[in-house]
Amino acid sequence: MSNLIEVSGLTKSFGDTVVLQGVDFTAESGTVTALLGPSGSGKTTILRSMNVLETPDAGLVRIGDASIDFATPPDRRAVKALRARSGMVFQSHHLFPHKTVLGNLIEGPVQVQGRPVDEATADARTLLEQVGLAGREDAYPAELSGGQQQRVGIARALALRPEVLLLDEPTSALDPELVGEVLAVIRDLAAENWTLVIVTHEVRFAQDVADQVLFLDGGVVAERGGAEVLTDPREERTRRFLARMLDER
Repeated sequence: MSNLIEVSGLTKSFGDTVVLQGVDFTAESGTVTALLGPSGSGKTTILRSMNVLETPDAGLVRIGDASIDFATPPDRRAVKALRARSGMVFQSHHLFPHKTVLGNLIEGPVQVQGRPVDEATADARTLLEQVGLAGREDAYPAELSGGQQQRVGIARALALRPEVLLLDEPTSALDPELVGEVLAVIRDLAAENWTLVIVTHEVRFAQDVADQVLFLDGGVVAERGGAEVLTDPREERTRRFLARMLDER
C-alpha cells in the first residue's frame, strides 16, 4: 500500500526559537497517527504545516497527489490544492456563532467548494447523525455543550470530504466529563478507516486507536513505532513523559 501522507525534512523557527528540526514521517491510507510530547515540542506546528496554516522554513509535505516543497515559497494554487486534501479540527471548535449547526456545516462545501446547497445539506444531516447530533441542525453553538460543539467541529471538517483529518488536541478545552463523547466519535472514525493525524495527551486512547505513534521532544521525533511506544518505550524521555501523563490522570 502506498503512503497517503509524506512529511520530509520539516523545519520551522519562530524568531530564534527552533520549533521543528527535520521531522519525517509517512502514513498509509486508513491509519491513525498519534503525535504526543511535552508542550512546545512541535506537535501542533506539524499539523498546521500540513495544512499550510504555518509555512515551514524547509521540508516537503505531500497528501495524496498534492505536495509542496517549502524550499521555495509556495504559490497559492499549490497551497489550495494541499489544503483541499485535509480537514482541520482545532482545540477550540471555532464555530460561527451567528450560524446554526447546519449553517456551519454547509458553509465550506457551498462557499469554498461550490457544491449545491441541497447536496451539502443532505451530507450535513448524515454527518450530524454520525456524530450523534441528529435533530440539532437548527441549534446555535451557544445552545450546545462544549462536547457537542466539538462534535459539530468534527462534522464540519468531514463535510469538506477530506482525504485526511487533522485533529489538534480536540479534547483539551473540554470539561473532563465531556471528553469521552468526543473520543468516541474519533474512535468510530478510526474504525471506519478514516486517515487521522491527531495531537493528543490522551495516552490510553492513543494506545487503543493509533497505528503509528510519534513521540516528539525538542522539535524532533525522539521515538516512533506502534502502540509499544506507549507501553514499552525505549527512550528515557518518552518514559518520563508517559509516567507524568498517566500519573496526572
